[in-house]
Amino acid sequence: MFNDLPTQYRDQELARNAYNAAFHELGLRWFWDADTYQRLTRGGSTPQEQVRHYLESQQPHLLKAYDAEFLTGVILEKQSLHCERAAERGPTRCRPFDWAQTLGGELGC
Repeated sequence: MFNDLPTQYRDQELARNAYNAAFHELGLRWFWDADTYQRLTRGGSTPQEQVRHYLESQQPHLLKAYDAEFLTGVILEKQSLHCERAAERGPTRCRPFDWAQTLGGELGC
């Protein structure tokens, strides 16, 4: 079913999944569902602006301990790495992973 999506939507899902993989790898208990990702990517702003907006609006407490530019850079670096890995595997071998499910287990749900 995932591979039946038009390329644009499949690419968006792969990018969103890569963000969630990056959050998981960095130990951040965040999950961007499709609606959250769409809200952040509307308007043509850069990924740096999107992540920074999310930090400022949804995770402002982290900005007391971490520099926004540093944290944004680390997230984007990990997200890019996960996108590259997905591209290497190819679209037919990339199935989305439910990162929200791993968070539920981690949080004891």
